[in-house]
Amino acid sequence: GNPELPTAVNITWSSINFKTILQWQPKPSGYFYTVEIHGQTSDTKKKCMLTAETECDVTDVLKNVKETYTAHILSVTSSGMDNFEEPPFAVSEKFTPYSQTVLGKPEIQNYTQKGSKLNVVFQDPLTPYTFPNGSFKSIRDIFQHDLEYKLYYWKDQSSGKKDATTKSHNFEVSVDSTKNYCFYIQGIIPSRRENRNGQESMVLCTSVGRSILDEYGAEVFIIIAVVAIAVITLAVVLSVILCKRKKAKAAREKEPLNGV
Repeated sequence: GNPELPTAVNITWSSINFKTILQWQPKPSGYFYTVEIHGQTSDTKKKCMLTAETECDVTDVLKNVKETYTAHILSVTSSGMDNFEEPPFAVSEKFTPYSQTVLGKPEIQNYTQKGSKLNVVFQDPLTPYTFPNGSFKSIRDIFQHDLEYKLYYWKDQSSGKKDATTKSHNFEVSVDSTKNYCFYIQGIIPSRRENRNGQESMVLCTSVGRSILDEYGAEVFIIIAVVAIAVITLAVVLSVILCKRKKAKAAREKEPLNGV
C-alpha cells in the first residue's frame, strides 16, 4: 500500500427514509477513494470504486435495515487495488438504518373542517426499497407497528397547540366550528432513543367562514372605526358650517327689506 496517501476525515452518514449517503473529506488530489461497507453478518461490499468524489450513495447495500454497518473509506491510486497490500483507510462510526434513518415529511392528501370536526388524510413517505413486483415500500411497510404519527393543530392566529396521535392514515379531532385551524403532521418512532421525531409536513390552514377579523385581525377594525369617526366628524362640521352660512345669507337678504 501507500501509507503516504491522506485518509478520509469527517465521515458522516446522512439518511432520510432509508436513502443513505456517506460523506467525507478531503477532495482527493492524485489519488482516489473506494468505499467498503462492512456488516455484522453480511459480506463486505464495495461501492463507488476509484471515485474522485467525497460522497457515495450506499442505499442498495444496506437492505438489511436492522443490521449495523461500518464504512471503510480506502485511499488508493488508480492501480492501488491490484496489489495485495491493504491501502490506507479510515473507518466510519457505526450505522443502523432502522434506528438512525430520519423519517421524512408525510404528504397531506386531503383535509376538511365540517362543523366541529377536522379531518386530515395523509400518506406515508416512500423508501428506495421495493417489493418483488417493483412497487416502492413505504416507511410503514418497514417500521410497521413501531411507527405512529402526531397531528399538531391550533386556532388560526393563536399560538396554543393541541396534538393527537394515530397509527392509521387519518386524523379526526374536535375543533371550534366558528374558528379556522392550522396544522401539520410528523412521523414518530416512540421506541427510539434518538431521532424519534421525523420531519414536519407543510403547515396547512382551513378556511371555513373566514371573516375580515380572522384574515386581518382587530387592527383593521380599529382603523375602520377611526376613519368612520373622522368621516362622521367631518360631515357634522361641514353641516354646521353650511348651516351657519345659510343663516348668515338669509340674514343679509333680509337687511334691505328692513331698510325700506
